[in-house]
Amino acid sequence: MIALLLILIPLLSGLIAFFLRTGNAAKGWALLSSFATVAVSILGLTILSKPELLQFKAAWLPGLGSNFSVRLDGMGQLLCLLTAISFPLIFIATWSRQYKNAHNFFGLMLLSQAGLMGVFLAMDALLFYFFWELALIPVYFLSSIWGAERRIAATFKFFIYTFIGSVLMLVGLIYLQSQTADRSFDIDAFYKIVLDNKTQNWVFWLMFIAFAIKVPVFPFHSWQPDVYEQSPTAVTMVLSGIMVKMGLFAIIRWLLPVLPYSSFAYGEKMIAMWTIVGMIYASLLAWRQDDMKRLIAYSSIAHLGLMVIAIFSETELSMQGAMLQMFNHGINILGLWVIVEILERKYGTRKLSELGGLAQKAPAMALLFVVVALANIALPLTNAFVGEFMMFTGIFTSPISEYELFTVPAAGITIILGAVYTLRMIQKVIYGNTNPLTETGTDIGYNEKLVLGIIVIMIIAAGVYPKPFLDLTKDTTDLILKEANIIPVLVK
Repeated sequence: MIALLLILIPLLSGLIAFFLRTGNAAKGWALLSSFATVAVSILGLTILSKPELLQFKAAWLPGLGSNFSVRLDGMGQLLCLLTAISFPLIFIATWSRQYKNAHNFFGLMLLSQAGLMGVFLAMDALLFYFFWELALIPVYFLSSIWGAERRIAATFKFFIYTFIGSVLMLVGLIYLQSQTADRSFDIDAFYKIVLDNKTQNWVFWLMFIAFAIKVPVFPFHSWQPDVYEQSPTAVTMVLSGIMVKMGLFAIIRWLLPVLPYSSFAYGEKMIAMWTIVGMIYASLLAWRQDDMKRLIAYSSIAHLGLMVIAIFSETELSMQGAMLQMFNHGINILGLWVIVEILERKYGTRKLSELGGLAQKAPAMALLFVVVALANIALPLTNAFVGEFMMFTGIFTSPISEYELFTVPAAGITIILGAVYTLRMIQKVIYGNTNPLTETGTDIGYNEKLVLGIIVIMIIAAGVYPKPFLDLTKDTTDLILKEANIIPVLVK
């Protein structure tokens, strides 16, 4: 029942929002709905965490071998919690923004939340595909209608990339369903499929390209900076904080356990090499950016790339670290986007070259900004440090020799570059002298302090005591590695 409610609350609320004719009513309704989703997510982690309450199954398309099957496992709970927490923070942080046809804007936002929840909960491959599309389609309209001047070109590129990826994934899922013993889309039936290596290889690429586009992994990344830059900041928060996790999640749940040989064969060399190139390339581009949106977009590519490498290293530490880091990255990147939203609204610019000296005019914002920015580069005692340390340790101890030979040193370069461009961003925005644009600046309001304060508390709490998150994902990690890890066999 909890799993079903996490989908139904934003889905029904989103449909109702379309009929609310005033912007304030739609905004208030969306915030109320998001709070209800947070409450249900927390109940699922605490007093209503019994297994029978965390799953739901009903006949959906029996002729196609598909059921409406949703379940909260550890990884699903973590990502559903991230999704639930993010939306009220986004709505509060952007409260003063006025949108034309606001009822449509907030209706689409809530529909996207319902799709995201469904992706993280689906235990049926066809249902997973349905929710994958439900999450993406509203974002396309949100960006193309409410985006910036070059929004049409950016969203068209986004559409082409995601459409191609979705078609490839659907072909792969249909083929896999045809290979199950009972012609079923059920996840357990997929995990029992046995394919020869040659067949695994071509199915692997159909699936991986779809997921890599969503992460995004180099060279499938070029849609991301443009869409992040041109979308409304609230939509960019959803894309960067939550939606990119769909690709990482899908690799863990639907790729490694189903196609273990190909995941091993391509993950250890080709994909790791692509990802390393992409991480260094994105870090260098981030260093050169003047627009904060593009800087954070390229920074995100580098962080997500490390998670991809950790997942394909197939060790317990790296897998748990990647799951934990998906949550941590979502929180940290959301904090950075809140700062961008504040600066753009107050000063009408996102350019580093036009800002400066804000520590003198907005000390509260400066303090919170510095904490979030340093967490994004994994400063010890912050949440990202735990995840990155686990991932690097897992990669370094992987039985695959290539990982420790080139992956760790190369990924280490991106950490240095990350510190460089992040400290440069802090210096350009916060320190130095004020200019005519920032001289009249004021500190942030109560709603912004509330959002950033909550984010900073989560950053420090997860950095000091990550055990609850690790306990939550342990069983899922064990299951995935049991199904996917063929390394011991090959090493022998």
